[in-house]
Amino acid sequence: MKLFFISDIHGSLANAKQALECFEKEKADQLIILGDVMYHGPRNPIPESYNPAEVAEVLNKYKSKITAVRGNCDSEVDQMLIEYPMMETYSIVVMEDRKIFLSHGHIYNPEELPPMNAGDVFAFGHIHIPIAEKQGEVFILNPGSTTLPKEGNPKSYGLIYENKIEVKSFDGEILRSVNFD
Repeated sequence: MKLFFISDIHGSLANAKQALECFEKEKADQLIILGDVMYHGPRNPIPESYNPAEVAEVLNKYKSKITAVRGNCDSEVDQMLIEYPMMETYSIVVMEDRKIFLSHGHIYNPEELPPMNAGDVFAFGHIHIPIAEKQGEVFILNPGSTTLPKEGNPKSYGLIYENKIEVKSFDGEILRSVNFD
């Protein structure tokens, strides 16, 4: 099983399409969206190719492969266009013997973790900074942002497969990596 993670699309059609091209290239089994899909938020500039309705349309083509959580910029009206559930503040995916807790990061975050077991993964977005590391007994994944990366990072996505977590730029460069061993 190969899981593909994105976050913080913020309504950018060009970046949503590029992320989906990466999903296809990686031959991932599931697409996990960690929030902030359609709206850019009041503190962010309007992203290039801002077109939330078209973003919903391209993502809906993958609806059977998507697990999504709500970001702080997502609203109930967004669910009117999106054909997969996205309004929960968290979700849990189980991969082999490992629980992967999904959250946008504005409620649960690395400083406020939910109850987790040793070896579990906490995956979140919100901060737009790629992370793949072990924190105490749990692993932390942030895929960065597809649209508004921060701290000089490129647009990126995350992966969990085999025995590792990776964050890659859209051009395939590994930005962060940690093994489960």
